[in-house]
Amino acid sequence: MLGVLYSCESDLAEVDRIASIQAEEPVDISVGVTIIFSDSARVKARIESPEMRNYNAVEEPYYEFQKGITIYFYDENGREIQNITADYAVRKELAQLVEFRNNVVITRADGVQIKTEELIHDEAANTFYNQMPIAGYSKDGRNTFQGSSFFSDGEFKNIEIENTTGVMYLDENRVPGQ
Repeated sequence: MLGVLYSCESDLAEVDRIASIQAEEPVDISVGVTIIFSDSARVKARIESPEMRNYNAVEEPYYEFQKGITIYFYDENGREIQNITADYAVRKELAQLVEFRNNVVITRADGVQIKTEELIHDEAANTFYNQMPIAGYSKDGRNTFQGSSFFSDGEFKNIEIENTTGVMYLDENRVPGQ
């Protein structure tokens, strides 16, 4: 009589390991990305990123920019009016929201820079907002402001800052508010 002994322990461990691996989500990865947004043959914005991930086969599709992003905005004459850079961004298709995170810098055409760690763009309302500290600097660095959060129109012309503090230097001929 011949007896054979074997163990299923290693086989069961392998089955458990394989079962614990989640199926990879389908993702399209583009490298060296430049996207131009135009309306009536006029360029409105340009996006540049080293890499864009498109998760379009999920319940809530989104684009992810894990390696950073820069968006340039243009006026009707094709002049750059502002740009936004960030180390990370995600655009949520259904919600029509873009979230910029980590080292977010908004630079306006007049040289004013606004810095924060998070910025949210509501595409439907064309507004920007956040609930995190924000700081702003004039082109010459003389005027500065800080705040706990902010809300702005899409062109960063009407900015509302909560709990604002700052320093502003006025020329002799300039009246505050003008």
